[in-house]
Amino acid sequence: MGTMDFKTDPSAVTINVLLIVHPEEAASKQKGQKERPTDSDRSTGVEDDGNGNSRSQPPQGRDLNGCQVSKEPCKQTQALTSCSNEGSLPSFLAGTQMTVEIHPKDTTPQLLKKLSFGKGPRRLPRLRGQDNKGFQRTEAPRPPGKKDLHAYPWDKSSLKSMPVDLQQFEKLDAYALKVDVKNSVEELVKALLKQTRTDLEKVRAIWMWICHHIEYDVVGYHNKSQLSSKPIDVLQMGKSICEGYAGLFEHMCSIAGIQCMKLSGHSKGNGYKMGQTFTGDSDHTWNAVYLDGRWHLLDSTWGSGAVDDSFTKFTFRYNEFYFLTHPALFINNHFPDNSNWQLLKPALTLKDFENNMLHNSNFYMLGLLTAHPETAVIQTVNGKASVSVDCRSATLFTFKLKGTDEHGLMTLKKHGMKLDLYPQKTGSHKLQIFAKPFKASDVYNCVLEYVVECKSVDKAMRFPKDLHQPVGPSWFTERQGFLRPSHSDPIIHTNDGRCSVTFTLGKDISVLASLHCDSSSLTEDMGRRHIMQIHRGNQIELKIHLPHAGNFVLKIYARKKSDPGNYDYIFNYLITCLNTEVKWPAFPQSYSKWVEDYEILEPLSSLLPANRNVQFKLKMHGIAKVLVQAENAYPLTQSRGYWEGTCNTSGCREVFVMVHENANHSFYSHVLKYEVESQ
Repeated sequence: MGTMDFKTDPSAVTINVLLIVHPEEAASKQKGQKERPTDSDRSTGVEDDGNGNSRSQPPQGRDLNGCQVSKEPCKQTQALTSCSNEGSLPSFLAGTQMTVEIHPKDTTPQLLKKLSFGKGPRRLPRLRGQDNKGFQRTEAPRPPGKKDLHAYPWDKSSLKSMPVDLQQFEKLDAYALKVDVKNSVEELVKALLKQTRTDLEKVRAIWMWICHHIEYDVVGYHNKSQLSSKPIDVLQMGKSICEGYAGLFEHMCSIAGIQCMKLSGHSKGNGYKMGQTFTGDSDHTWNAVYLDGRWHLLDSTWGSGAVDDSFTKFTFRYNEFYFLTHPALFINNHFPDNSNWQLLKPALTLKDFENNMLHNSNFYMLGLLTAHPETAVIQTVNGKASVSVDCRSATLFTFKLKGTDEHGLMTLKKHGMKLDLYPQKTGSHKLQIFAKPFKASDVYNCVLEYVVECKSVDKAMRFPKDLHQPVGPSWFTERQGFLRPSHSDPIIHTNDGRCSVTFTLGKDISVLASLHCDSSSLTEDMGRRHIMQIHRGNQIELKIHLPHAGNFVLKIYARKKSDPGNYDYIFNYLITCLNTEVKWPAFPQSYSKWVEDYEILEPLSSLLPANRNVQFKLKMHGIAKVLVQAENAYPLTQSRGYWEGTCNTSGCREVFVMVHENANHSFYSHVLKYEVESQ
């Protein structure tokens, strides 16, 4: 007598049945005798097949996923040829085909009265052991209960629903990938299990093989009439859609003695549009597997690779994320028909699923933790919208708003990033956020997508095209040798058009800086001349004089002094000035003999007044003589480390500062050039 108890589901019932096994020989004695089905036969699903034989008719209903159960009776019979020693069948039953009677618990079957095992009836022997192909048979899967549930939202502890050491799987993974069996599912499982010891290893070997050998059938997806999802067909064809992936996985687990369920529901996969609603039939299939006393979720379809946007080409691209995924993460893009299979407490509603932000696998595989806001659609407030991401380790970010990064300001934080958006057009804008590990040479991967709804535009926050994301100093610039910045914010505001930025530099660093704006009047050369570098030990000051009002980009490059190569871009600032009266000339033009730790105290402007006496004060060391060449030559005198003197600008258009580096030399070298205003 067996009892099936589904008390964990409030809609479940308790069924008590007694199974009596008949030898086929005994059943044949009644052959030819027609039995008219009784009312009770009809009510329990028994009907006459028209040939005088009774057959069972399975009840209608839905499985654990809410799917319609097939109305067709099972057409395949199996011979029981192997039993364990414990409680083995009587010898006259061994190796014969069986028929099964099902009786209510409180009735006395006729066959039980005929079979006598000593004094009184005995319980029939329990069937255990292996099937006729040497595999352990699995018990019927149980529905998820309280001990299967995980808390929602995610506790940020692990990406997996059970402890998994991927390094310990390396040899098994490599072995599973090399297994090449296509003629039989049973033979494939037998080959895969040769290197496994635990149930987890069995599941891992099956998972790895499917993810690396079964491709998504993009042709079959568009023409399902030509598609078969039977496990043997999927194996031999080497391709299928999600139904075939999940069916093959379930079948292979069953052969391996692992409880496995095929689940169906809605998904946020290829073709998903942010904010869309889900109606109608399910669109995806995946699996749940029973390990260490709990159910766990996985999706071998998404673990195997990806389909392009046009849904015409599949690319194998293994994705570890979908193996035993933590349920609080799996729910981001998998919503099962039966909410019990969310394995969450509390369970989410379909509305929650539709509204929640989609975090794809890249988000979590890169060590990102949370994103704000948590809704897929963002409304601007006074033309501005903000997004932030928290992460565990050093991560680089960038973004695209409607295909461009011009209308935002992204800053890197120690554990994440912040992005302020200022769309320059009203309406809906697609926002994509990309990320990559700091030390990786990989390309950026898309980790988040939003829809930004803009109702009004802030025209004042129109950024120069040369502004590069992210903006401002950060942990990244510190690692490049720019320490203790005087301005930690990405934007520098100036009212009079002048500002300066200071850093402590790391060892062996040479700096190059340039100023950029959308105005074509600021050439590359002039952009550099509006910035003056002042070095004092390991400190550097960048003194900036803006040529006019507006928004400017201060770009900073660096290289090692010991490296004669090109300068590498490090980061940039946004400098803003609203004062329309601002009009600063450039700094004097310097030549190669001007050493970086020289300093100009006056005059700072490259444009000198005509017919005037102009005071010069320069800080230079290791110099024998300094001369200012105008219409006449004016030597400067050294006092307390400075070279000082006066020059008259009458009768000239250019003024040069020249140095005599060695008293024994007979020539001077140009170090600075000034221009004189027109008379």
